Amino acid sequence: MAIRRVVIAGGGWGGIKAALELRRRLDPADEVVLVDPNPTFRLGFRKIWLLVGKTRPDEATRSKHALNDRGVRYLQARVTAIAPEERWVEVEPAGGPGSGDRRRLEWDYLVVALGAQPRPDLVPGLVEAPGAFNLYDPEGALAAGRRLATMTGGRVVVAILGVPYKCPPAPYEAALLVDEALRGRGPQGQPPAGRQDFSIAVFTPQPGSLPVAGPAGCQAIESSLALRQVDFHPNRRFVRVEPGRLVREGGESEPYDLLLAVPPHRVPEVAVAAGLAPEGGWIAVDPATLQTRFPRVYAIGDCTQIAMANGEPLPKAGVFAEGEAVVAAAHIAAALTGSPPPEPYRGEGYCFLEVGGGLATLVGGQFLARPTPRVEVASPSREFRDRKLAFERERLEGWFGPASWSTESSRLQ
Repeated sequence: MAIRRVVIAGGGWGGIKAALELRRRLDPADEVVLVDPNPTFRLGFRKIWLLVGKTRPDEATRSKHALNDRGVRYLQARVTAIAPEERWVEVEPAGGPGSGDRRRLEWDYLVVALGAQPRPDLVPGLVEAPGAFNLYDPEGALAAGRRLATMTGGRVVVAILGVPYKCPPAPYEAALLVDEALRGRGPQGQPPAGRQDFSIAVFTPQPGSLPVAGPAGCQAIESSLALRQVDFHPNRRFVRVEPGRLVREGGESEPYDLLLAVPPHRVPEVAVAAGLAPEGGWIAVDPATLQTRFPRVYAIGDCTQIAMANGEPLPKAGVFAEGEAVVAAAHIAAALTGSPPPEPYRGEGYCFLEVGGGLATLVGGQFLARPTPRVEVASPSREFRDRKLAFERERLEGWFGPASWSTESSRLQ
């Protein structure tokens, strides 16, 4: 029997889960290949903890090379081209141009899990503005944290500069944890001078903080912000960043001393060039199976767009990518092994939002329910904060094995 190969393009939550599910379901002789240029995996919420000094860059990371011991062939490379009809992808070693020859990797099935790329370059002035940082970049979060630690007062602004974006609650969590950090320290290590030396504001172009959670969910989040004297401003769309200020289309501006920016997100260009997504859009999939318009090509996670019953897109969050990965892998396995097809993807998911003080809330429900999504925001508790940590631990250990597979202890080639 000829060896069959499934290639997964992208090694985030969805890609890793799809690879492990396929390995579990397919014949041991079949190849499962995961291609991703970044050998280190960490859960996204760690970026917010980097901002406020609750974690280190090397903490709770895993090497994707550990997947080789789980029967998944990991290639540290970037996908530079996809031919969905000819059934090959072109890959290049992760060192970039000149680091090695590009080559074609043929496949029998393809799972596209390329994610959504934060694009600060799409906001004029954002990249070069002093005091402005990309909240969704670990290095940006670290640099913003260093700047925050030296400030003795001023205005901290969290600004969502485009939608959709990954992990919708994250900007609000950042504002609340910055508030907690400022209340707990004084300038330059002195006793706390009081939160009155700072102001914190959150801006979004959307009509509410978290439209996907409905009016009640928005009210819960906005009440948490108000309780901590964090100003919330909906329906604010900024078109550029200038030193010390955000500028709206009409010329009105908002000042900042420290800007934590959520940049616009876009699908990687390789998906557009392949005809999987339109320019400025996302990959369309069958919401029940995650198959694209091309036979044998599935797409999962943040690079896709699935409409909910209310017209809003399904949130871009790791837990949804994980659920989609299970369904897509099961459909591929059914085609290759003759096993029964799975139940359709139902859009069930949740995420945690820390509010400070060791408390977190839970935003979750059935997002593809009809006639409307059924989403709830739970009251904050320490239990949800503990569950968030357990959630991370279960995935790191379940996917990669013991903690010895940290970035520092594993430099496998």
